[in-house]
Amino acid sequence: MSDFHEDTQQMEHDHAYLHAHGIAHTHGHVHENQRAVINRLSRAIGHLEKVKRMVEEGHDCSEVLIQLAAVRSALDNTGKVILKDHMRHCMVDAVAAGDTEAIDDLCQAIDKFMK
Repeated sequence: MSDFHEDTQQMEHDHAYLHAHGIAHTHGHVHENQRAVINRLSRAIGHLEKVKRMVEEGHDCSEVLIQLAAVRSALDNTGKVILKDHMRHCMVDAVAAGDTEAIDDLCQAIDKFMK
């Protein structure tokens, strides 16, 4: 089996979620961008740790704010990758299974993400 197939199988899992209305949905799928999301989050965490050190070391506030903006942008872009993956996989699976409440949940998540 190729490395690609092994990596893909490692990222495949059953997804179970309990909606706010108490109805659970379960489906299996592959998060094709899981590794990329983890890498992006790791970089953002490292960057945020650097910003923390900047504050501890008394760096110029303007420099700190610029670096915080970069961290926020990295997190926003990571969220976009997750959202696209969710739309392409989780939402398609949920709608195919008749789980229309998943659309309401997605709308609520988007509202919170965009605040």
